Amino acid sequence: MFPPGGENEQVFLFQRLLDTKSGPGISFFDDSDPIQRVKILVYTRQLQSGCPMSAFAMRKPALLALEDGRTFHGSAFGHHGTTTGEACFNTSMTGYQEIITDPSYRGQIVTMTYPLIGNYGINLEDDEAIIPHIRGFVVGELCEVPSNWRSNLSLDDYLAKHGVLGIDDIDTRALTKHLRSAGAMRACLTTELDEAAAIQKAKDSDPMLGADFVKEVSTKETYVWDGESRPWTIPSVSQNIEGNYLDLPEAKYNIVAYDFGVKRNILRRLRQEGFNVTVVPATTSASDVLAMNPDGVFLSNGPGDPASLTYIHKEIQNLIGRTPLFGICLGHQLITHATGGKTYKLKFGHRGGNQPVKDLRTGQVDITAQNHGFATDGENLPPDTEVTHINLNDQTVEGTRSTKDPVFSVQHHPEAAPGPNDAKNFFTDFAGLIESTR
Repeated sequence: MFPPGGENEQVFLFQRLLDTKSGPGISFFDDSDPIQRVKILVYTRQLQSGCPMSAFAMRKPALLALEDGRTFHGSAFGHHGTTTGEACFNTSMTGYQEIITDPSYRGQIVTMTYPLIGNYGINLEDDEAIIPHIRGFVVGELCEVPSNWRSNLSLDDYLAKHGVLGIDDIDTRALTKHLRSAGAMRACLTTELDEAAAIQKAKDSDPMLGADFVKEVSTKETYVWDGESRPWTIPSVSQNIEGNYLDLPEAKYNIVAYDFGVKRNILRRLRQEGFNVTVVPATTSASDVLAMNPDGVFLSNGPGDPASLTYIHKEIQNLIGRTPLFGICLGHQLITHATGGKTYKLKFGHRGGNQPVKDLRTGQVDITAQNHGFATDGENLPPDTEVTHINLNDQTVEGTRSTKDPVFSVQHHPEAAPGPNDAKNFFTDFAGLIESTR
């Protein structure tokens, strides 16, 4: 594993390189730990190749404390301080930038189950919102020296820039198994408090049940989406494809999109399907939307408890039967409430890019991207609502449609970002629904 000269010589070389670049006495590695010795090998090679010393700067201790008293000690990255939120986990292997900036994660401390995070850095194109929305970020191992041609800065620098706390060097497998057994719960992530104070801080924080984060993430002003929406591709001589983008189709439909925390890739997908999209605040009345004379209305994803958003339920009720409706994630749950149904909180939620969803009408199974902690109660739906899709892992409702009005919705994320594109046909279905009602 180590180069000629033996492990002890490699440790000595690493210390000598550290001393040369930053002065003596900086060593913070336990060279008796086999894992740390592997890191020493990697870091020695990086130092020899000219990696800046800032990549190996001493990091402060950090603590993640759960409300039930379980604690995890690790190393801080990003911002320093104290934050609270609901601890949850995501099983995606890639896509951490999209997860960090997804407004649906507002109020949550997100754990990545994949062990190495940050290896391809952060770029300027893949954000799903203007700023990160997570309260904290938990990883097994932070890659401190990212390498990717699109990377503009490291994950550490990105979180520090936006004031988001991160922690690594903890057993994310143990944390995930605990959350699966005990359920998602309130947590405190801190570089300042001791265990007792952090546990109490977690207990004193607001629960997710009853939370309304939509008002925090929704746009304050109406706007027309005009961001880059061309599908990305790889140049191919054999397929006569030049450049990295494909052309967009003609915009055939004018729709209004309610912003409850909408992801940028949803807006891109809508434009790719031929929609002109006008985005409105979550508090916009149904009468104001209908006055725009849209061909249809889209209800976006978003954070928090759908049952608490009664001011939105009412407006959706006033839209049903008057214009075609399509909802994703929170939008799906809000349609449930607007039609007289109920939602409930899942034990630990569905968050990842490998959730199997079955179409009950055709038998087709799609692998989907998901991010939700609440679900539609399939036992309390009105008779004119049909369950169209279910999650094959736990049989929860993943899609519904009205049998009397042009309304349908899905719980998962057909736009992916990150995740598979199996379910992208729902945007085509929305165009078809609009066409059928003209």
